[in-house]
Amino acid sequence: MDTLAKATGRLGTETAFEVLAKARALEAEGRHVIHLEIGEPDFDTPANVVEAGIQALRDGHTHYGPSAGLPQVRKAFAEYAGGMRGVDVDPNHVVVTPGAKPVMFFGMMSLVDPGDEVIYPNPGFPIYESVIEYLGATAVPIRISEEKGFSLDVAELAEKVTPRTKMLILNTPANPTGGVSVKADIEQIAELAQKHDFWVLSDEIYSRILYEGQHQSILSVPGMKERTILLEGHSKTYAMTGWRLGFGVAPRRVADMMARFMTNCNSCTATFTQIAGVEAVTGSQAAAKAMVEEFRKRRDIIVDGLNAIPHVSCRKPLGAFYVFPNITETGMRASELADLLLREAGVATLAGTAFGAYGEGYLRLSYANSQENIRLALDRVREQIEKLH
Repeated sequence: MDTLAKATGRLGTETAFEVLAKARALEAEGRHVIHLEIGEPDFDTPANVVEAGIQALRDGHTHYGPSAGLPQVRKAFAEYAGGMRGVDVDPNHVVVTPGAKPVMFFGMMSLVDPGDEVIYPNPGFPIYESVIEYLGATAVPIRISEEKGFSLDVAELAEKVTPRTKMLILNTPANPTGGVSVKADIEQIAELAQKHDFWVLSDEIYSRILYEGQHQSILSVPGMKERTILLEGHSKTYAMTGWRLGFGVAPRRVADMMARFMTNCNSCTATFTQIAGVEAVTGSQAAAKAMVEEFRKRRDIIVDGLNAIPHVSCRKPLGAFYVFPNITETGMRASELADLLLREAGVATLAGTAFGAYGEGYLRLSYANSQENIRLALDRVREQIEKLH
C-alpha cells in the first residue's frame, strides 16, 4: 500500500546535497575531491558572534520564545533590514525563522492557492519550483539568460503575467548565476506588480555579497512594502549556515500568518541563536567584509581560469559566490559533464539543469573554497575537457 500523500510526489529536492553525498562516497574510497558544489561559505562564523551565542547559553537563553521571534531580536532585524534599504520596518512585520527557507515556504503558504500562478526564475534556486508545485499552484518559469547578464528580463516578465498571477519570486544577487538586477529593472518590476496586483517574494539572502555598486531592493520602491515578502538571513553573510537563522519582513497580516505557521511547525527559532544573530548585525562587520573581499579574489581567479579553458566561457558574476560557465561548446550535456568531472577529475560541480530546464548548457561552481583548491580544480577541469577534443 502506498502510504505517502499524493502531494509529496510534487516535492523536489536540492541536487547539491545529492552530489555532496556522491563526493563523500568517493572520498571514503580514498579519492581526493575538490568541493565546488555546495553553496556554503568555507569561513567560520565570526568570533564575536560565536562568543555572543556562548554567552546567551550561559545566560539561560535555552527556553521557548515567541513564535515570531524575541521582541529585541525582531527590533534589531527590523533596523538592520530597513537601514540598508532606506525604509522604515516595523518590528511587528518581522518573523524570525530557523534558516531562510521557512520564509519562502510560510510566505507562499500564506498567500498562494491551488491554481494560482507563481512566476519564478529559471535557472534559479530549485526550492522555488518545489514549493510552488507542492502547494498545487502553477509554476511559471521566466528564463534568466546569459544574454541579459543573468538578470530578470522585465519585458519577458510582462508577457508572463496573467489574471491568475499571484506572485513573482525575485532573487538578486542570484543563485546560481551571480546575476544582479539593476535599479531601473527593479522599479519596472514594481510597476508591473502594482499594475497587475501581484505579490513579490524577494529573496535577498546574498544582499551583502555584492562586488559592484549598491544592493537594490524592491522593498525600497514606494508602494511595495504592502505587497512584498523580504527573505533575509545570516547563513551567507555571516557564515552561519549551521546556526539556522533567517527572517522575513512582510505586511502585518502576512507576518502574523507566518508566525502562526511557526507555532504549528517549529514553535520558535532557538533563542540563543537569535541572540547571536543580533550581535552579527549590530557588532563588528570586519569579518563579513573580509569574507566578501576574499570571495572577490576567488571570483577573479575562477572566471579567468574558466575563460582560459577551450570550449568554456564564463561571465563575471556581480554577486553571491557562484559562477555559471557556458559549456555548450564541449558537446556534452550539463549533467554528463558534471558527472564526468566528479568521476574522473575529482571536481564536484552541479549541472545547470539542477536549477531548472533553462540551465542546460551550463555548470554551477561555487568558489567558496580556497584559492589553492580553486586553481587545482581549474587544472583538473582543463585536463578533462581537453581530453574530449
